[in-house]
Amino acid sequence: MKAVFAVVKRLLASNKISFILTALVVLCATSSGDVVLSNGNYTWLLAVLTPFFFVFYDFSKLMHLGASKKDYFVGCLISYAFLAFCISLVNTIVHLLIDPLYPARTVINLMDVCRWTENGILAAGLQQMCFLLLVMVFLHVLLSMQAHWYGWLTDAVLVAIICIFTPIAPLRSVLAGFFQIIMLNGSAPLHIGVCLLLSAALSLGGLVVLKRKTL
Repeated sequence: MKAVFAVVKRLLASNKISFILTALVVLCATSSGDVVLSNGNYTWLLAVLTPFFFVFYDFSKLMHLGASKKDYFVGCLISYAFLAFCISLVNTIVHLLIDPLYPARTVINLMDVCRWTENGILAAGLQQMCFLLLVMVFLHVLLSMQAHWYGWLTDAVLVAIICIFTPIAPLRSVLAGFFQIIMLNGSAPLHIGVCLLLSAALSLGGLVVLKRKTL
């Protein structure tokens, strides 16, 4: 486990650019009008940026330092879980303490839009954490495949699904139903269970991809 935690420390330390960019966006983002997006939601940017650095920068660095692929992948999962917890905590605090300070405006926080707060703030924070973990694991696996033919095939399939399902009403309802389950879900047990199951399935797929991955 020492090797895994050493990898985690290395991953988080090398992710400074993602932290800085996210902090700048959160602090500098402004909106005009009576309806504004909560600054706390901009913390989700960290969940999007982090997999790019873990996959395209840290993998080769850690392999050259002698880390095993297993330790690297487990370290990534632990880092994603930790970051998902931190992002969810920050956005929840912003939603509770800062969003109400705009009395003249309607502040929209995606925790409300996704109906997570219907279950109480603690359950909402846990739902947010599980969703962000799913996003990071998905991006990690997708980015890891980009150097291989099956990565390009996956990209083509995802684009085809969006292009074909969106204009056709029956298929669009299927796509909308999928997003309602993984994101716009007011049922905490269902939402958390689905996100964790999908994260686990993607992690298994990520291990298969990682075995084929070379420097």
